[in-house]
Amino acid sequence: MNSGLGRFDHVTLAQRVLFGSGDAARNLSLALDGLGARRVMVLGGGHRNGAIAQVLADVPVAVRFADVAQHVPADLVSRAIREAVAGDVDSLVAVGGGSTTGLAKAIALETGLPIVAVPTTYAGSEATDVWGVTTDGHKATGVSSRVLPRAVIYDATLTLSLPVELSTRSGLNAVAHCVDSLWAPRADPINRALAFEALAALDSALRGIVVEPSGLGAREEALYGGYLAAVAFASAGSGLHHKICHTLGGMFDLPHAATHAVVLPYVVAFNEPAAPALVRRIGTVLGAESGQAALDALWSAVDAPASLRELGMPERGVPEAARRIVEAVPPGNPRAVSVTDLERLLAAAWAGEAR
Repeated sequence: MNSGLGRFDHVTLAQRVLFGSGDAARNLSLALDGLGARRVMVLGGGHRNGAIAQVLADVPVAVRFADVAQHVPADLVSRAIREAVAGDVDSLVAVGGGSTTGLAKAIALETGLPIVAVPTTYAGSEATDVWGVTTDGHKATGVSSRVLPRAVIYDATLTLSLPVELSTRSGLNAVAHCVDSLWAPRADPINRALAFEALAALDSALRGIVVEPSGLGAREEALYGGYLAAVAFASAGSGLHHKICHTLGGMFDLPHAATHAVVLPYVVAFNEPAAPALVRRIGTVLGAESGQAALDALWSAVDAPASLRELGMPERGVPEAARRIVEAVPPGNPRAVSVTDLERLLAAAWAGEAR
């Protein structure tokens, strides 16, 4: 009997996840003991944050590296690797958001050191084997098993100090992982199922954070949704949306999560004519008349940024960005993509035009 699911080859990444509010210190010790870690390099960490300092209190720290920058600049990576080698470290602990985890991944890519990630945002980088490094305005990305954190420590109490605006933008980045997973090169029924479950959790969580910023329940749900979204993304691969945002981030040093928030609805509108059932299901999952209506309602509820212009992208950068992006368009995007298409999409996103 034909199930209607077709054929697919799905890979689930092997990773330990320890989840519990208030349990980060204990769970981090468990994860490091499992690795036999004795000389740890701590990246990021916000060491003036009392909650994080308590989490790290019993970690055998050999090196602390506090410098972190978005889009993971190559010169920063080189300096961090030198300090890791000089400190003879045997493992990495990344405490922070996607930029911190991204730096740990870049170090691991070169050194093979194992990573334990302690996320303080909803970026999801901790659950993927994707790395990215920026050199002279060009952000190179790739996939390697060397960069997948061996363990992830989720503790919602560590996100309480993250302001509402940063929380919601980080969460919209996770929503972008969900949507890109619907039509990325290796999209399949399993990662679509994960993506839709994550989408429902994130919609509820982000609205909850806006209403009650100090509530742990919504922040736990955001961590859960962000993790599932990232797992789906790691399986499905990087779609058109992420290729656009990685290019813009590298070229113009735009804020990572906010760029995802601005661009995603335009990519959905572009792909919808060729993938109406998938976009319609976004609406169904979120209880709206259509996928676009669902996204518009969430974007409005969390006061998402509306244009690339307000993020600092110059209008004159649109043509060159379109030329760079078209070379990276992934196979299997629902619609063929031309330079002209990308110029139109970017121009609309720059101006914040109605979709």
